[in-house]
Amino acid sequence: MVGGTPLLDLCYAEDSKAEVDCNVVMTADGRFIEVQGTAEGEPFPRPVLDTLLALAEKGVRELMVMQRAALAS
Repeated sequence: MVGGTPLLDLCYAEDSKAEVDCNVVMTADGRFIEVQGTAEGEPFPRPVLDTLLALAEKGVRELMVMQRAALAS
């Protein structure tokens, strides 16, 4: 979360201003391997975590599609 906006794959400038930092690792079938979330100042409410997990899952699925396409070519 940067400026109240959920972001994925932050650059350094964004990461250094983040209010919440969340790392998520998932399997191809959508199970979680790692979920690590840290408030970088004020605590954050559960809906923020839910939003970040949904964004992370979407990003992981998009990466898997691109990885499968790269391996198939």
